[in-house]
Amino acid sequence: MIYNVAAETMNEKEIEQLQIEKLQTTLYRVYNNVSFYHNTFNQHKINIEKIETIEDLQKLPFTTKEDLRKSYPYNMFAVPLKDIIRLHSTSGTTGKPIVVGYTKNDLNHWTELVARLLVAAGVSQNDFVQIAFKYSLFTGGFGFHYGAEKIGALVIPSSSSENIYKIISIMKDYKTTVLLSTPSYAVNIIKKLDELNMHPENLFLKIGIFGAEPWSENLRTYIQNKLHIKAYDTYGLTEIIGPGVAGECIEQNGLHINEDHFIVEIIDPETLLPVKNNNEGEIVITTITKEAFPLIRYRTGDIASFIQGKCKCGRTFKRISRIKGRTDDLIFINGNKIFPSFIEQILVEYGGIKPDYQIIIDNEDGVDILIIKIAISDKIPSFDEIKQLERIKQKIIERIDSEFEIKAKIIFVEPLTLRQPFDSKYRYVIDNRKRI
Repeated sequence: MIYNVAAETMNEKEIEQLQIEKLQTTLYRVYNNVSFYHNTFNQHKINIEKIETIEDLQKLPFTTKEDLRKSYPYNMFAVPLKDIIRLHSTSGTTGKPIVVGYTKNDLNHWTELVARLLVAAGVSQNDFVQIAFKYSLFTGGFGFHYGAEKIGALVIPSSSSENIYKIISIMKDYKTTVLLSTPSYAVNIIKKLDELNMHPENLFLKIGIFGAEPWSENLRTYIQNKLHIKAYDTYGLTEIIGPGVAGECIEQNGLHINEDHFIVEIIDPETLLPVKNNNEGEIVITTITKEAFPLIRYRTGDIASFIQGKCKCGRTFKRISRIKGRTDDLIFINGNKIFPSFIEQILVEYGGIKPDYQIIIDNEDGVDILIIKIAISDKIPSFDEIKQLERIKQKIIERIDSEFEIKAKIIFVEPLTLRQPFDSKYRYVIDNRKRI
């Protein structure tokens, strides 16, 4: 089934015409209402009236995460605060979070976009949808919640913050047919089911929709085989809108972009020019219907490629591959996103100077764990006392836990022990997780 046939089956010319009309409206909105874009367009001598085709989009400057961080909290908003009825934000992995506002129209659009991707994955009004994303400033829980209600499904807002045994109990007792979570959380459920000697046939699951972190085709096969479901990929960013940017249909052959709301480019992160054919590159997104928080040519840092040809499902929107990686050093752990620079910032804050450190990510019983090794330096007087050292350790643990609900393990080591003689480049992050 297709949720919005008129929109999702437009021909190429119709899509392009719609996009350029909405783009021009958005450009005027940001130029007139957002000082960042007003100043940036003036600096680059951008004449909005000259942006007449989708190809002309390349004449516009990019927007980066750093631009958004500098706008904290409301300087990128294109409408008065009285018109904002919802706020969400990123986790603030580099200090200040990125705060995103929504108008009533934004929320209505968001709800429909999520409804589209749920229907594309086979979800219907007869399903019991269990949402195991966090219900918080993170967009996943609320985004999927209202989209599922839109199509008339029964929604179970269990949230991943609940005890996983309780999640499984709810899944069994409430007859859940659709699970929404991170793929790593699904793996954790699988392991707990094994511990409980509970066979998937004792559940009612049919569909799993997973996102918020990269995952492989092999992991899809593993989840499908273990839970006896069909597993689908979804893509969204808090900065853009949340879930609903793109999602897989039942063909499981690429994620359909909701092109009537977003213009997606894939560029070479080195040359900043569009990639050719179906080569991999960095996803760049321009919003064309957002009222509160419109973004022009936003560099996501996510690596993917366009998928050529038509999809058998009948949708005509362009498709992208699953996310292949990142252009930066962003770490995904239990659905959370952490930059090593954020860890470094905490270490400097509590230690006084930047120490040698190493971040190690591993997996125990299906749960990602974070280990931080810190070299004791003679230049840090506070490290002379064991009690002070323990206090610093506890403060770091508490700070990381408050930001990400992750219990980090802190290990102090002797100076220079972190440097590997066979490495020509110092490795700040070591990922020991076995990829399925």
